[in-house]
Formats: sequence, structure tokens, C-alpha cells
Amino acid sequence: MSAPRLRTARTLIRPFEADDAARLLDYRCANRAHLAPWEPTREEAYFTLESCRARIEEARGLARTDRGYPFAVLAPDESRLLGCFNFANVVRGAFQACHLGYGIDAREQGKGLMSEALGAGLAWAFGAMGLHRVMANYMPRNAHSARLLARLGFRREGYAPKYLKIAGVWEDHVLTAKLRDE
Repeated sequence: MSAPRLRTARTLIRPFEADDAARLLDYRCANRAHLAPWEPTREEAYFTLESCRARIEEARGLARTDRGYPFAVLAPDESRLLGCFNFANVVRGAFQACHLGYGIDAREQGKGLMSEALGAGLAWAFGAMGLHRVMANYMPRNAHSARLLARLGFRREGYAPKYLKIAGVWEDHVLTAKLRDE
């Protein structure tokens, strides 16, 4: 399955392309402190052009094999990476599900851009991609993610103690999901 190019009122959403490496590096560096509390500890190599190129190539491989679909959320003129999201760990067969991850530039937070972009992405995931379930998990102290997921129609399904190692600490997570028919 090939990932689409999607447009919303304020964004262009598309798979990462090889020439996005510099944009991705700018995004990573500009948001290093902003994203650090919500991500795994990053090695210095993560903040290099080579790492960005490798991540983009990996993303292309995931999409080719229907295992994941990383998307760039760009300004409409493609001048700047505003955020990104990923349909990861795609499982077909009887499950037809994936995990959703996302991040937004600190300068864009609170403007509704991620809600707008994820709304378009979820429509594709439940439509052309044919998924039944999209799961998204967040740390209880992440009020922004809690509100975003609720606004998008995700419902709480559980609580996982020490679920992921984030910023060097095993963090609890609230488990949520959205079904195609909800």
C-alpha cells in the first residue's frame, strides 16, 4: 500500500521523502527540549543529518512492507516541518490495527494543527488502509495528549504501569483506542 498526500486547511501531510532530511534535522534540533520529556533518551547521533537520512530510508521500508507509515506534517508550501505522526506496528489478519505516535513543533502547539492533521490521517487509516483499530498511549501527566486523543474520539481502554522507558525512566501510560465504526 502506498501512503497518500493529504491536505488540510493548514497543512500538507505526506510520507517523508529523501530531501526532507534537513527539515527533519531542523525540527529535531529546534524541539529537542520540548520533546525530551515525552520520548526515549536520544543519543547525540540522533541529532545529525545522517540519522535523519537513515530514519527516512527506514520509514520508506516500513511503508513498502506495510508495517508502518510515518508522515511529515508540513506547512502548505512545504517550507517547514510542523510535526509528524506515525501509524506504527501495523498488524493485519484478524487484528487490522496499529499504534499511533505523534509530535508537534513547540511553536505550533495549542493551535489545533495536530488534531487537524491526525483527523485526516485517521480518515485514511480507517478508509483506504482498512484498519479496524488505532491505539494511542500517553503518560498520565501529558494533558495535551489526553485532550487531543479525547477530541479525536479515542477512548480509554486501560492503564499500563511502567509501560515505556521515556527520558530514562519507566513511565506509566494510559492506553486508548479508536475503532473504525466509532
